[in-house]
Amino acid sequence: MKRLNIEMAVGVFLVAGFACFAYLSVKLGDVNLFGDRTYQVTARFHSVSGLKEGDVVEMAGVQIGTVKQIALDPEEYEAVVRLELQHGLILQEDSIASIRTAGIIGSKYVDVTPGGLEENIEPGGEIFETESAINLEKLVSKYIFEKK
Repeated sequence: MKRLNIEMAVGVFLVAGFACFAYLSVKLGDVNLFGDRTYQVTARFHSVSGLKEGDVVEMAGVQIGTVKQIALDPEEYEAVVRLELQHGLILQEDSIASIRTAGIIGSKYVDVTPGGLEENIEPGGEIFETESAINLEKLVSKYIFEKK
């Protein structure tokens, strides 16, 4: 009888441990098991220097999504960035996407400024107003080596 209770407690403990491990694996792996709660829009930039897939997309300092994919448009020679945004978020057509730096030498992120138009960007649409990343090295070298 006592041995059965100990075996039962060990079994329950192992099942609870496996359940916790599975939960952590799904959460840390960023896997959506019950549907996708996001939608995607694209934005075109002249330069996305330092921006990586997985970087944060913010609006008013609040994370609203992530950078899903960065690719080069071979015809226009522009960087096409696919942003994955929260499902309930509505962006106006004249919203502005800017690449910013967190701190002086921090990581890059995309900052979205809302617009004022009544028309909204549909899922799969595009943000047309963009501001590219500032290349600090070019600015410093221009300042240092500029002839007077």
